[in-house]
Amino acid sequence: MKNGLLIIVCIFLAIGTCGGPLLTRLYYTKGGTRIWFMSFLATAGCPIILIPLYVSFLRRNRNRNNTENTYKTKLVLMESPLFIASIVIGLLIGLDNYLYAYGLAFLPVSTSSLIVGSQLAFNAIFAFFMVKQKFTFFSINAVVLLTVATGVLALHSSGDRPDDVRHKEYVVGFLLTLIAAVLYAFILPLVELAYKKARQEITFTLVLEMQMVMCVASSCFCLVGMLVKGDFKAIPKEAREFKIGGTVFYYTLLVITGIVYQCFLLGAIGVVYCASSLASGVLISVFLPVTEVLAVVCFREKFQAEKGVSLLLSLWGFVSYFYGEFKSGKKIIDSSQSPETELPPLPVSGSVTA
Repeated sequence: MKNGLLIIVCIFLAIGTCGGPLLTRLYYTKGGTRIWFMSFLATAGCPIILIPLYVSFLRRNRNRNNTENTYKTKLVLMESPLFIASIVIGLLIGLDNYLYAYGLAFLPVSTSSLIVGSQLAFNAIFAFFMVKQKFTFFSINAVVLLTVATGVLALHSSGDRPDDVRHKEYVVGFLLTLIAAVLYAFILPLVELAYKKARQEITFTLVLEMQMVMCVASSCFCLVGMLVKGDFKAIPKEAREFKIGGTVFYYTLLVITGIVYQCFLLGAIGVVYCASSLASGVLISVFLPVTEVLAVVCFREKFQAEKGVSLLLSLWGFVSYFYGEFKSGKKIIDSSQSPETELPPLPVSGSVTA
């Protein structure tokens, strides 16, 4: 069941990783200017999580009735320590969303995606110290290649600067996107650490509850910025003056953006639950080349030689990591069998419950 769940959350992660930046950049290129508002949208779609949570509640309540259990079904499974940890992580996510939204306002999607790819190197470092992540030659090789790929991109720091963006804005956007990548690389192992340190069994329902709390905390953080910047007064005017589709398209774009970013967050923390924070960081990086290609096709962005080299190094790093994971998995399978006879499969620790 956990392998099947991993496939599902990977699909959500692919939708969010590829779709989120493209929708955000579409907002900016067609007249949108509210950075705090876009960072708010990255988590504002959290009410959609109530649907699977309600379904899970009904399922648990039905199972209780079938077993004639006299205990009342809990509406919320999360206990106080995990609740507090989720709030802290949510505030960090809110800050990260603002940094990323600011950077994407001044950078092409393809450039932003390649910068975000550097998060894997920092993810590996944080995972090593925070959750004792084990490394192989292949995973270390992948981290080095992805770091070099970002360095190659930085050598051509302003060659793809949009015509309406000043050099100073481009540099600030580049740096803030890099900081956002480092911060998110810290957040993923922090989520895994919260799972490990929790005093209760971590189920996928609990993961959804954590996502809900994180999103509410992040949205509240961004709401403060929106109030300070006067976004609520500016949004109606911005909707009327939007360059494509008018008011209806504007608000439709906002709703879709919020839902797509929920897919990203669910995929990211879902992979941490099913595998590890390093696996989540790797999968995010795996989908970045797809985002880059889509950005070039959709927005006619420039794709210079430096981006090509960076993309090649990134793909090399991805292949190295997954080849190492394949060899490690094959070694475990071989070691579980004796030379003469095949032993029964080992029991899987921890079952997935809703």
